[in-house]
Amino acid sequence: MDFMQDPLWLAGLALAMAFTGLASGLLAGLLGVGGGIVIVPVLFSVFPLFGIPEAVQMKLAVGTSLATIIPTSIQSARKHFAKGTMDVPLLRSLVPSIAGGVLLGTLLGVVVAGSAHTAVFAVIALAVALNMALTGVDWRLRDSFPTGKRRHSIGTFIGAVSAMMGIGGGTVGVPILSMFGAPIRSAVATASAFGVIISIPATIGFVYGGWGNPLLPPLSLGYVNLIGFALIVPASLLAAPWGVKLAHSIPPLLLKRLFAAFLGLTVLRMFWSLAS
Repeated sequence: MDFMQDPLWLAGLALAMAFTGLASGLLAGLLGVGGGIVIVPVLFSVFPLFGIPEAVQMKLAVGTSLATIIPTSIQSARKHFAKGTMDVPLLRSLVPSIAGGVLLGTLLGVVVAGSAHTAVFAVIALAVALNMALTGVDWRLRDSFPTGKRRHSIGTFIGAVSAMMGIGGGTVGVPILSMFGAPIRSAVATASAFGVIISIPATIGFVYGGWGNPLLPPLSLGYVNLIGFALIVPASLLAAPWGVKLAHSIPPLLLKRLFAAFLGLTVLRMFWSLAS
């Protein structure tokens, strides 16, 4: 592990993190998805190139992704709230169950083996890809969000899956809210607040869970790499407007299909790594 102390190695890792941020911002602006669903797969592909042990690759990718979501989700939620498009009553009713799900997902993400963690990410990402590939822009299951125990079950699912996958509320939350009749703008606005509820406690959990692990690269707080946090956030903010500009020239349905293709390739890469 001494090679991780080499300044050239650290410089290369920093460049890779900056590239991850650019890719995340571009695809987030282009496809309208949270950066986590882009950051985790990219880091999962980048870390092996730098000799980071397989046992911590997925955990480090997830923890670093969650940390980058904190500032971006706070900024996004504030802007959506100011515009009045956020469904505040629904959000308030889901906060307890999402928070409970985050605790469960963080615990599982820290405890399970790296290969099992990768498999969970791949399966959920495949489900998201199929949803994006096979449904139309306005597809819905019903016209209102469930109440009672079903509502809390959905909130727990959103929190647990998002924390374990290292994603904000948008990737899972927006399709679910849209599925239950929420207009797309309201779904995006409300799910942006999910990201705040998910990212802060989950990041703390991944920091604590990885504290002192000798397999981690330098400048890591538990499973959060500070080089990644410092470079991914500004790079993604820089590239996001490029993606937004490009998105206005591409039909929405085609964007969904492009996102599905991206996730499909990611899933194949992860399953291949598990099989090899």
